[in-house]
Amino acid sequence: MANKMKSARSSNRVESQRFRLGVFIIGCVALSTYIVVSKPQIDPFLTRIAGSSKPLNPISQNNLEAKDPVDSPQTGTLQENMNPTKPLCHVSERRGDLCEMDGDIRIHQNTSSIISVEPFERNELWRVRPYSRKGADNDFNKIRELTVKSSTDAPQCTKNHSIPAIVFSVSGYTGNLFHDFTDLLVPLFLTARQFNGEVQFMVTDMKQWWVDKYLLVFRKLSNYQLINLDEDDQVHCFKHVIVGLQRHKELSIDPMKAPYGYSMVDFTQFMRSTYQLERDTVTKIEEYPRKNPRLLIISRKRTRAIINVRRIVQMAEELGYKVVVGNANSLSNITHFAEMVNSCDVLMGVHGAGLTNMVFLPPQATLIQIVPWGRLEKIAMTDFGYPAKDMDLNYLQYSISERESSLIRVYPRNHPVFKNPSSFHNRGWDLVKTTFMDNQNVKLDLRRFRDVLWKALESLMQ
Repeated sequence: MANKMKSARSSNRVESQRFRLGVFIIGCVALSTYIVVSKPQIDPFLTRIAGSSKPLNPISQNNLEAKDPVDSPQTGTLQENMNPTKPLCHVSERRGDLCEMDGDIRIHQNTSSIISVEPFERNELWRVRPYSRKGADNDFNKIRELTVKSSTDAPQCTKNHSIPAIVFSVSGYTGNLFHDFTDLLVPLFLTARQFNGEVQFMVTDMKQWWVDKYLLVFRKLSNYQLINLDEDDQVHCFKHVIVGLQRHKELSIDPMKAPYGYSMVDFTQFMRSTYQLERDTVTKIEEYPRKNPRLLIISRKRTRAIINVRRIVQMAEELGYKVVVGNANSLSNITHFAEMVNSCDVLMGVHGAGLTNMVFLPPQATLIQIVPWGRLEKIAMTDFGYPAKDMDLNYLQYSISERESSLIRVYPRNHPVFKNPSSFHNRGWDLVKTTFMDNQNVKLDLRRFRDVLWKALESLMQ
């Protein structure tokens, strides 16, 4: 009897366990069905962007067009910009003011206003100069000031646009080749390239001669005729507007901050494409033993001139260079000068705007920067040394001795100009510029400089 009771209890426990297991399985199936049916549909594109930790690829050698918008992280950016608590402008940047707006944006030349029309008034107003370099001198103060604000009221649209707009000034320090590129052309590429030509440029402080000089660049970046805000009387309406240009550093781009990871290699490739320059590589001596490498000497006429340039040419030719001497100024035909630079393997010159022409050199070419006397090495590296490396160029820097400076005939050897040039830097840039930049020429030591030219040749042998 006891055995029968035990057997019955055991049988009941088994049946109870089976029943609970069946209920559990049915519950799991029901819950899974509910989750699948009620789960919101997630766009795989958004999932891919949000989950990706890899940087977007820069422009490839075989694809000079901007990236397909499908691969753009713009979706997240637009959602952030539509946040009503996000300010329209960022004016704390030391390089330049930058505003970015989405929604109903209206631009009215007569009032110098760019208005973000919003349902609720938040009384946001900014006064900005749409130029990528801040300053305190007359050149900067001449830049037209624009008002960027949010408002529930705005003038009626007279012209609607389906593409974004970029508003910027072509005044400031333009006319100097270095500032043409570092303040405007590089920032314009950085800001506009992502739109693949589908962007409207709106320019203030118009300099027609300057726009004409770089017209090929403007046409390469925008498919639309430029609008001169100084003369236009329309009320233009956009859904996306950028006021000002992005700028990271002197004559260069930080790929970590740039759309799609754009870099200075991409910019120089863009410039070679824009001006249809033929050379994408230097002439290697071992591959072309009968072809002399070409050396371009940027010859300055007024300040920081190379006094013994003829002797330098003779020495370079003895080493095996074919030498070209060029002098670019603000009125030079940039297309012809770009072709000349691109035909060369080495470019050399004293620190100054002319070295900006290195943007047209083929990759792996060499830049030789001659640094005048006066503790100018840091400035030289910032303006041209680091940018040259970012452009995939070889870089050589030659700092002259006091004996190679024309200042030796102006000041005694025990003068602070020679004994303590750093003291001039402590007293401000204007004094440095007047003393060491505007009133100094160089006479290169042939023996010392010969080694530099030889090192440049060695880079063409590797």
